[in-house]
Amino acid sequence: MGTPFRWLVGSSWATNLGDGIALAAGPLLVAAQTSDPFVVALAALLQRLPWLLFGLYAGVLADRVDRRLLVIAVDVARAVVLGVLTLALVTGQVTVVVVLAAMFLLGTAEVFADTTSGTLLPMVVGRADLGTGNARLMAGALTMNQMAGPALGAVLFAAGSAWPFLVQGLCVALGALLLVRMALPPLPRTPGERHVGREIVEGLRWTWGNGPVRTLTITIVTFNVTYGAAWSVLVLYATDRLDLGAIGFGLLTTVTAVGGLLGTVSYDWLARRASLALLMRIGLVIETFTHLGLALTTAPWVAAAILFVFGAHAFVWGTTSRTVRMRAVPAHLQGRVGSLYYLGVFGGIVAGQAAGGLIARVWGITGPFWFAFAGSAVILVLIWKQLAHIAHAEDDVPVAG
Repeated sequence: MGTPFRWLVGSSWATNLGDGIALAAGPLLVAAQTSDPFVVALAALLQRLPWLLFGLYAGVLADRVDRRLLVIAVDVARAVVLGVLTLALVTGQVTVVVVLAAMFLLGTAEVFADTTSGTLLPMVVGRADLGTGNARLMAGALTMNQMAGPALGAVLFAAGSAWPFLVQGLCVALGALLLVRMALPPLPRTPGERHVGREIVEGLRWTWGNGPVRTLTITIVTFNVTYGAAWSVLVLYATDRLDLGAIGFGLLTTVTAVGGLLGTVSYDWLARRASLALLMRIGLVIETFTHLGLALTTAPWVAAAILFVFGAHAFVWGTTSRTVRMRAVPAHLQGRVGSLYYLGVFGGIVAGQAAGGLIARVWGITGPFWFAFAGSAVILVLIWKQLAHIAHAEDDVPVAG
């Protein structure tokens, strides 16, 4: 698929390994500094808050400047922050305030890095290869970020609190170095005076005005609300309803990731034999009945089997939805429309998590799963016919460049 694509994949896999290390090492570092649950929760919030504060602006910036240079600059900034944090840990100068500040800065950098990185693939591969390209990138996110990275982060933290952040910094720096080697075609520029507010509105107007992409965005938001509600109590579901301990809960998450690996190796085969519309419909049916199955079962092996299938679906759905969006959106709007996509993902999950906690408190631990099943079923019925149009969104709009 070309040399630029190989540099992009290498950079993505390297930075995903670093981010995966932080998934385990970050909470461990916060817990080592304080036992206050409010501060622990605040650290997690400070990594998600930047999406709400800067997500739309990140999309505007990605459509304005050289995207490759922007990702490189942000990754270098992340490496510097991690270097300072490592130095503070080595010298014993770290405090909970330093840790919280680092979490916020890294979360802010991640907003700009992820938003802009998501615009690079359509610039280096053709439309026909976007599905395969997304599959390769998401395979790296799955194996490095969710499987290898957290385990490595925990091992490194046990060896010394500074080690995981030093290694993460090196991974991020390597990602930036690999992007230096990647060549990109020039991005079409919009003539005339530019204004941040007007550019954000332009992205919103385009998204709302394109029926298939609008429906896809609404689907992403609503299904992430139901997903967030169910998964907000998954640890309690595993320990209280399935009678699994911490190790058992960890095994459930591992099973989900292994299912994702199945989706990784089978995506090309599926894409050659089924339409995107069929893949999306099957995927959303699987997600809907995942919630029902978990609400009904008390058997750990049944729950594990359900989560294995869900993991495969999550990978295939994520790859397919990203491919559809990238094919449909004009090159000069990829950043802004992509930032709306990410804002919908994280906003939906946060809203769902808040609802899930309240529902579980009133109706018990299975309440969020019943809510997720009912909500997903209603949404699926409403959008069923539109999914065929979503899957061919690229036919409804010309692509600039």
